[in-house]
Amino acid sequence: MILDLFRLDGKVAVVTGARKGLGLGIAAGLAEAGADVVGVGPIPMPETEEAVTSAGRRFLYVEADLATQRDIPDIAAETTASLGSLDILVNNAGIIRRDDILEFSEEDWDDVMNVNLKSLFFLSREAARQMARQGRGGKIINIASMLSFQGGVRVPSYTASKSAVAGLTKLLANDLAKYGIQVNAIAPGYMATDNTEPLRKDPLREEEILSRIPLGRWGTPDDLKGAAVFLSSRASDYVTGSIFPVDGGWLSR
Repeated sequence: MILDLFRLDGKVAVVTGARKGLGLGIAAGLAEAGADVVGVGPIPMPETEEAVTSAGRRFLYVEADLATQRDIPDIAAETTASLGSLDILVNNAGIIRRDDILEFSEEDWDDVMNVNLKSLFFLSREAARQMARQGRGGKIINIASMLSFQGGVRVPSYTASKSAVAGLTKLLANDLAKYGIQVNAIAPGYMATDNTEPLRKDPLREEEILSRIPLGRWGTPDDLKGAAVFLSSRASDYVTGSIFPVDGGWLSR
């Protein structure tokens, strides 16, 4: 049956930045499809644990600060020691810094690039090593952005990092195909999260944004569940190197 291809029973998924927002929504969706979930972040995430365990799946919290790469080897090691395998990685953790271009600091540049790009690559490498050892393939999903396609304003390091995430997704798809690992990215549109709170609080910017979205609303974490489950499942075994916009039609207008 076709729906069986979307089931994630017996799979273990690592989701970074899973405490709230898009990460929480993705973690909940993967658990609802049958996966056990590892939530990665700097502080505990009881809401995510509740969402996963209420779906009847196991949850493991791994403390890690992705502003550096120090904790990355421990993520894969703790996952496999506690839950037995690492089958899916969702690189969701990300930060943003806004400032006028003439004032944008080196610190704000480095902070964003370290979390959004450098740690994403090295965690993907670590997860791929484990998937290759297991010998049954795997799935890596990166969280890109509308600014993987567009320039944006006042967010140079975020735009640079998310543009690089799109390119790196394609590179990883090429290099990891021989191990049976598919690598894709989801590019969320304008979502109601902490990152967009300053935009939603600015009446002019909010009106400008909503007027361009054909579906006429901000996205929610639940809107990413379907794409995340598809890209994590056997239903996407012939899909790799793709960037999937989930944007309410933003790019079409």
